[in-house]
Amino acid sequence: MTDKIITEKSGDIARIIFNQPEKRNAVSLEMWEAVEAAVTRFEADDSVRILILSGAGGKAFVSGADISKFESERASEEAVAHYNATTKRVYDMVEAFPKPTIAQIDGFCVGGGVALSLSCDMRICGQGSQFAIPAAKLGLGYGFPGINRLVNLVGPSFAKEIFFTARRFDAEEARVMGLVNRVVPDDEVATTAEETARMIAANAPMTVESVKYIAGETLKDESVRDLAECERRVKACFDSQDYVEGRRAFLEKRKPKFVNA
Repeated sequence: MTDKIITEKSGDIARIIFNQPEKRNAVSLEMWEAVEAAVTRFEADDSVRILILSGAGGKAFVSGADISKFESERASEEAVAHYNATTKRVYDMVEAFPKPTIAQIDGFCVGGGVALSLSCDMRICGQGSQFAIPAAKLGLGYGFPGINRLVNLVGPSFAKEIFFTARRFDAEEARVMGLVNRVVPDDEVATTAEETARMIAANAPMTVESVKYIAGETLKDESVRDLAECERRVKACFDSQDYVEGRRAFLEKRKPKFVNA
């Protein structure tokens, strides 16, 4: 759909790369639409066990919306509604992706970049990375889902500070707030994300995916949690061939070969 979104697949690891480094990977509507298509395709691919999202160029993950496109993409009420609906679908799809997701963050992670990273299961960034949500500097409204994801991760006080000040936070501040899982040297971000992905992909997929589902249920109101589905997924793990393989591999002192069944 556009060369500004690159998709790759290596074995059981899939990647979506934002490819507009000359604009710090600022995102246009066509790019969001391409991401939506890529997530849909990877979700349907049973051989994919983990998805990594990253930005090209080593200077930015995603630096928010491509403001140069605002006049053509977000000038009218209808256009704004369409843009917002598209980005919401992408955030929701990434959050609901049934397999683990990692945001590989090099450099700037701003606005929609932060929102996208919050939709991922894990965030790994470099020491030089910077984070900001500048909505208050642009007069933008920010809806409940995005704020809720941030509050769930860092708590209401830090979420308010991020929005109220609209300032940039460095990687260490992000780590202290709980905004990122790990901070590593800038030249080790890609390697660390790759190693983490391979570590996860080597584990029993049914266990990993059940934990992701159940963790998501814990964030819902108690009245809408599907505890029966949680229990079904746990039972499926114990009934699986992978459970047998895991036990045998442990006793035989070898690496297990899981088949997701």
